[in-house]
Amino acid sequence: MPLSCYLFTRLKPIPILVKIFLFWSLCLGLLEVPAQAQQPASDTTRSGVPTWAADSLGRRTPRGAVQGFIKAIAEENYAKAALYLNLDSALQQQQQGEKLAHSLHRLLDQGGKIRPYSMISDSSAGSQDDNLGPNLDRVGSASVNGESFDLYLEKIEGPEGGPIWLFSSQTVQRIPIVIEQATTPIANKVMPAVAVENKWGGVPIGQWLALLLIALLGYALAWGVVHALQYVLQLSWRKATEEPITGVIKAFTLPLQLYLALLFFFEFSQRAGISIIVRQKFSALTVIIGLGVFLLLLWRLIDVFGQFLQRRMIRHRQQAGLSAVLFLRRGAKLAVVAFGVIALLGTLGYDVTTGIAALGVGGLALALGAQKTVENFVGSVTLIADQPIRVGDFCKVGDTVGTVESIGMRSTRIRTNERTVVTIPNGDFSSQRIENYTHRDRIWFHPTFGVRCDTSPDQIRYLLVELRSILYAHPKVDPESARVRFVGIGASSFNLEFFAYVLTNDFGEFLEVQEDLLLRMMDVIEASGSSFAFPSQTIYLGRDSGKSEEKTQAAEGKVKEWREADDLPLPRFSPERIQSLRNTISYGPGEEKK
Repeated sequence: MPLSCYLFTRLKPIPILVKIFLFWSLCLGLLEVPAQAQQPASDTTRSGVPTWAADSLGRRTPRGAVQGFIKAIAEENYAKAALYLNLDSALQQQQQGEKLAHSLHRLLDQGGKIRPYSMISDSSAGSQDDNLGPNLDRVGSASVNGESFDLYLEKIEGPEGGPIWLFSSQTVQRIPIVIEQATTPIANKVMPAVAVENKWGGVPIGQWLALLLIALLGYALAWGVVHALQYVLQLSWRKATEEPITGVIKAFTLPLQLYLALLFFFEFSQRAGISIIVRQKFSALTVIIGLGVFLLLLWRLIDVFGQFLQRRMIRHRQQAGLSAVLFLRRGAKLAVVAFGVIALLGTLGYDVTTGIAALGVGGLALALGAQKTVENFVGSVTLIADQPIRVGDFCKVGDTVGTVESIGMRSTRIRTNERTVVTIPNGDFSSQRIENYTHRDRIWFHPTFGVRCDTSPDQIRYLLVELRSILYAHPKVDPESARVRFVGIGASSFNLEFFAYVLTNDFGEFLEVQEDLLLRMMDVIEASGSSFAFPSQTIYLGRDSGKSEEKTQAAEGKVKEWREADDLPLPRFSPERIQSLRNTISYGPGEEKK
């Protein structure tokens, strides 16, 4: 008959709640099966050279040694439990082994602790990152006469040459042979006699029931503490009632409540004298609950900040930002789920190293296959973070000019002046030169006029004065930046360059001001007697009158004087002559030649 059916038929006086709890505890005991199933029949080093036969007591790894010891004391087989102690000699093993194993059992029941199985190394080499050396692992703690000490396992060489993990000789020396009878556990005092006399797994049924009551009490106490803290926080902190602080507080409420309940459960179960056998049965469950609390907190915080950012994007009408927030929130939740599954499998004892490696290779292949998708997503994040453009902006991207209609997670759509829609992938969009016309504070007016080549110098002076006057006088032109300059002589024109900023950022208004300026300037050019130049060629037909003899003789005479005076400034001017010529030309109004 199965053990569960036997218990249900023998324990008829016990209420149905107790029976349900017993059946639940039996199911929880199965949590240890995967960890035990992972122990190999033989142990092989990474190099694959030495191979040892399996140890019948499962002592090849620290976890197997602790599990074997707990199983032996649960069966009350202290002779077998003594085989997990590193005793000095076979004589000590025979004479004191059982007493020492029984004493260690008592110490663990009276406030001792054993780490959860999932936190104990399952490698024959032990834990390599605990700074205890290669042959020593810490697995728990106990106390004698109020003095606490650590429980260590040490690795020795077995009869067949393989590693064997035992409670260290140092730990065994701290265990007294005789321990005073501990006080009766609280659970044994309040439970019916039938719950104390009947045992399951080497432990009175009453302690299993007491563990359930402790769990309920711990949860109720944690609920009260958390809600009291929440009430005090809302009274003492004004911002506690504002978003997103309220959401953060609510996100922490349930995880903190569960975490405190778990702490109370550990503390009360230890102080109530609950057997180490029962506590170790629930070790995997407590680790899973602790992991679940952490993941629940991450999940709720992702929701809080995601909703806060979502409302902010909606308020600012940033559709691209809203899409990015939704995408990132889903991605973060998927990452939490993946991390939780991997951590859960590792807690249950499954080797997830191979799976993680496979996921890494698969993720790399997926990333290579979705390289463009990832590139576009990164580009969209860049556009949202840097915000070179927004929806409604008129801009130029590469050769495309138009108004931004939408910024999505993959691409951005631009409505051109021809009313067509150009879709640009965000990866390409973010890497191109973006010119945003909407953010201009003023618009540049910079035409170049070409007037006829037969325009006289005085006509050009007239044009410079009158055209500048128009820019200075116009109310929509910035006078600080305004200028008109005679910049060059072209093949068929004399070129006048304009530079000024029109005081508007509206392109339609700029066109109106530009139109007014151009018409006024055309009037000035017409009034000067000149006109605009067009690409043309002029052919002059006439007799060559030859050079002027009078001017030629004057020039040659001047050069002769310089030579006779030894004052010809060629091939270069002397520094004294340059200094004497400085500032001898009048330049600008009101200045006279010095």
